[in-house]
Amino acid sequence: MSKSANFRLDKRQDQSFLARVALPAIAAVATLAIALTAVVLLSASQANKLAGDRQQALIETVLKQRSAAIAHDQEGVTIWNEALRHVTAPRTDFKWLDDNLGVWLHSYYGHDEAYVLDVSGEPIYAMRDGKRMSPDGYRQRLGAVAAPLVQNLVRKLTRPLPHSIAVPQRTPDSYAIDRVGGHPAIVSVKAILDEEGSITPGMKPPFHVSVRRLDGSFLKELAEAYQLADARFATALDPVGSDRAAPLVDRTGKTLGYIVWEPFGPGAMMARRIAPYALGALALILAMVGWLLLRIRRSTLALEASEAQAQHLAFHDPLTGLANRALFDDRLAHILAEAQTNDAQVALLYFDLDRFKQVNDTLGHPAGDELIVATARRLVEVTRETDVVARIGGDEFAVIQTGAVSAASAEILCLRIIEAVSEPFDLAGSKASVGVSIGVALSPADATTRTELTRKADIALYEAKAAGRGRYMFFREEMDAGVRHRRETEADLREAINAGDQLRLEYQPLYAAQSGQIIGAEALLRWQHPVRGIMSPSTFVPIAEACGLINRIGSWVLEQACRDAVRLRLPTISVNVSAVQLRDEGLAEEILATLKRTRLEPSRLEIEITETSFIESASACQATLIRLRAAGVRIALDDFGTGYSSFSHLRNFEVDRIKIDQSFVNGIDMRRGGSAIIRAIVDLAKASGMQITAEGVETDEQRNFLADAGCTSLQGYLLSRPLSPAAIAALLYRNPSLEMRRAAAQ
Repeated sequence: MSKSANFRLDKRQDQSFLARVALPAIAAVATLAIALTAVVLLSASQANKLAGDRQQALIETVLKQRSAAIAHDQEGVTIWNEALRHVTAPRTDFKWLDDNLGVWLHSYYGHDEAYVLDVSGEPIYAMRDGKRMSPDGYRQRLGAVAAPLVQNLVRKLTRPLPHSIAVPQRTPDSYAIDRVGGHPAIVSVKAILDEEGSITPGMKPPFHVSVRRLDGSFLKELAEAYQLADARFATALDPVGSDRAAPLVDRTGKTLGYIVWEPFGPGAMMARRIAPYALGALALILAMVGWLLLRIRRSTLALEASEAQAQHLAFHDPLTGLANRALFDDRLAHILAEAQTNDAQVALLYFDLDRFKQVNDTLGHPAGDELIVATARRLVEVTRETDVVARIGGDEFAVIQTGAVSAASAEILCLRIIEAVSEPFDLAGSKASVGVSIGVALSPADATTRTELTRKADIALYEAKAAGRGRYMFFREEMDAGVRHRRETEADLREAINAGDQLRLEYQPLYAAQSGQIIGAEALLRWQHPVRGIMSPSTFVPIAEACGLINRIGSWVLEQACRDAVRLRLPTISVNVSAVQLRDEGLAEEILATLKRTRLEPSRLEIEITETSFIESASACQATLIRLRAAGVRIALDDFGTGYSSFSHLRNFEVDRIKIDQSFVNGIDMRRGGSAIIRAIVDLAKASGMQITAEGVETDEQRNFLADAGCTSLQGYLLSRPLSPAAIAALLYRNPSLEMRRAAAQ
């Protein structure tokens, strides 16, 4: 065959191969490539859309939660006796407001602005961007936005929410999104109340207004937390853009703008990665399909992991990883519903840390955070996997105990928690010891609903703290009545202070043990309640201490007692000071100012403090007592023998007088030689150079024994009951020893 024939044959074979194999193969490969490309592009588009939809829904949900969280941040500092006392004080302590209601909210929670309004609605404090500002510009900057919120909150305060409505705060709030200083912002208003959250009809509490701008640090934190690319605030949307946006709507329904970001595009990322391989070698298209499926799976897994992380952050405390209040409320409601169906019991433990603020103040907030994390770790270790451990906020925690629950098992858990938390913590290179107080409520014995069970656990926690901290208390029905009684008593006490005609002083004389001469008197507070009659100080003083009224009452008692001492010419006057007053750094200056104002010599005033409050407040009151003694004021220790009875503490603070508690006087048995305890106290006091007063003398035998034992002065019903100012004036002029002393002085 010729070469030309061979050439033609080869050409026909090539054409046949091209027609029969190559072209169909190329067409098949091209078709497959086109089909796969179409599938890839469609998958990428759907993945991008799904990711964008989920991301947008998540951000809108987070925005709502963050808006409500501003009010929850305020809850920790507005429902506080100290906050109410400082805000309503005649003289504003701006440093304290910075540290607790202003600058602290900026540094700890990132609030951009904070304002404090007094009971008349006038601004008395302003903070902007972490710096204290003049409150004069409040109305121009924020008045039009905050005024409706304040009015709305006033309506909420005067019209309590039904019990069926679940709220995460103990007191109502009012917040909205609006423009502040040209910025979109969350504006939240909370009433400043006492720690009971007491709300009475017609009350006008002070208010705290907090502002968190949405286009500043808030947006930056949101972008970092939820991985938002190119996050920004825009007043209008680009109609042809591909960005996602969450609208910001004010209370009137007007859109203020949008939080805009570039949506996460797993599909586009996937397509960009496989495109070079597909274009470079169509022969590897099938391998690329497998790789494509693998990449799709990986992208889906990454998306699901991101969504799971966002879900976790929405329902867990970011500091400890424990369940937050939202998840806690949800779990408690479900657990109670299941318990009712299965006729099972549930125990709810509410507790917070004792002395947590002291750790924060002395070691700093980072150490406080470290303490919270370490506490959470210990709680998880002592609870079961079936129990729910949650951080409610601040240093407050809760545990839902399920399974085979009984009062005994709940008590065992309380003991384990107290023991675990009582172990010292290593914080910032220092050892710190704190305690824990626990309130327990059981379902169905105490309550069957979430709201009622948490309320009763909170009441039990209050009782545990009031009983001395570092212990646990189970809810009892009388506690509920006690809470109502305390609230009623507090309201009546406030009214009594404002009325000015229900509180009065009586004076119980103090007699020299040997001569029987009146050497002074003790001022005793009496409350003539218009309905209940005479109220014992032991009933209303603890309530006054808890709600922040004790300083006002104590100031009035001191002023009135000093004036009466001058007017009646009492040799000395003794005034009781509570533990709360002792912790006030300005107490010494207040007492000295009162002495100067009433013209009473300091040597004629004796400050009485109980032994327990003296020891527990030793570090806080040391400078106060030293300042008073240097000015000539004398210090007496009341109820000695009922507390620590530590003479080493007495020597350190140079106490002038101790008062032997009447329980020891009542225990005097003359048939057995009186009381060895009293003789020992007298001997030790004399050796320390102190005077000794015996309280509660009711019989001649007691008087004679105490005088022989060496007591320098006596007090009790045998000698005189508490008297009105007029009655003690008459008694002073009938006392012959006092008359002789007056005559000699003239």
